[in-house]
Amino acid sequence: MAEQKSSSPGEEGSNESVISQYDDHLMPIWKSLNVPVKRSSGCKLEDFDGNEYLDTFSGISVTNVGHGNEAVVDAAKEQLDTFVHGCSYVHPNQPVADLAERIADITPGELQKSFFCNSGTEAVEGAIKLARKYTGSKEVISLEMGFHGRTLGSLALTGNKSYKKGMAPTINDVAHSAPPYGYRCPRCDGDRCDADCANELERVIGSHTSGDLAAVIIEPVMGEAGIIVPPEGWLERVREIVHEHDALLILDEVQTGYGRTGKMFATEHFDVEPDILTQAKGIANGLPLGAFTASAEIANAFESGDHLSTFGGNPVACAAALATIDELQNGIIADTAEKGEYLSDRLAKLEADFDVVGDTRGLGLMQGIEIVDPDTTGTQGVSPAPDKELASAVSDKLQERGIIMGVGGYYKNVMRFQPPLTITTDQLYRAVEEFRAALVEVTDDE
Repeated sequence: MAEQKSSSPGEEGSNESVISQYDDHLMPIWKSLNVPVKRSSGCKLEDFDGNEYLDTFSGISVTNVGHGNEAVVDAAKEQLDTFVHGCSYVHPNQPVADLAERIADITPGELQKSFFCNSGTEAVEGAIKLARKYTGSKEVISLEMGFHGRTLGSLALTGNKSYKKGMAPTINDVAHSAPPYGYRCPRCDGDRCDADCANELERVIGSHTSGDLAAVIIEPVMGEAGIIVPPEGWLERVREIVHEHDALLILDEVQTGYGRTGKMFATEHFDVEPDILTQAKGIANGLPLGAFTASAEIANAFESGDHLSTFGGNPVACAAALATIDELQNGIIADTAEKGEYLSDRLAKLEADFDVVGDTRGLGLMQGIEIVDPDTTGTQGVSPAPDKELASAVSDKLQERGIIMGVGGYYKNVMRFQPPLTITTDQLYRAVEEFRAALVEVTDDE
């Protein structure tokens, strides 16, 4: 029997001791920015050794209304004092009812009924089940380089080998179409993609399916792929093709939803209304909650017992989500659009000044900075080759300078600028200037 060790909740530790505990007692899957967190507030993190950091990643685009937002914390505390759990699918309760009604109000088009779960992955899995039940079909198409989760079902939809290595996704009826990755699109010879690239979906349906298409699932801005924004008309054409084949369009807004792009949902930037919308991450500002929402007609395809989640729609998380939506609608989303334009301009100057910055792109406060080796050519002769080692070095230098910034993208070479939406313009300026200084330091490029 292992030796029993006692500890108290909130016991004081150190950066070294917390990392040691992770190494000893957590499975070897955690991916760390090497900044243990003791406390957080607004856009700042503090580690156990007293170091303070400006957070431009928000725990992978989660704390949209800021770490420790007072209104959200107060709402959660009040609900904790009332009741914590009753299983929302067994005992109807007010926080769940109010949030479902609120989501019907803020989502686009005829979306009316929601199912609550615990995460984005679960929301995706449930949306696929609903699409299959409603259409009576089985096949699903997603995008190459896309990301929809890590459970076996959602992993089948994810178009990236690095997440699947050693696994065997269980959904066999999945095909993948090309992403609207304009910077590296071989069909466009290095120019930006246009709406015609969406016709690739028609080819995939004709050559990779059996005519039993239930749904196409797409992130309106592809986060894990490297902050890829589709060109004007692309998503609209996709929706046309999907409906021509009597299938449903599922928009995965797990990462893009709840103000991240300067709209409540990224689909509002495009003339597209989804048939099913998935949500999580920023929905409750850090409390575990996910949802998928559909029209009444589609939602009613589910019958009692078709789908369930014991902890889905936890009343504490739902109370936090209601407060989060209030905060977002009280000026944060409008400010995000304005700050996003400012950030885009600042990042464009980096692109002009540094050859290693191949491309900058994004919407609102969801921006990507693609780091490249300017002396080489990328895959299929399109654009300079990705430089993930340099991107990693820039991230390390930023941490030394007190800035937390994620690195991602299909080629692991895209710096992900996704701060809490409450970040100030001065903080944005500081983050970009520190980024510039880090680039100079790692490249010796003045």
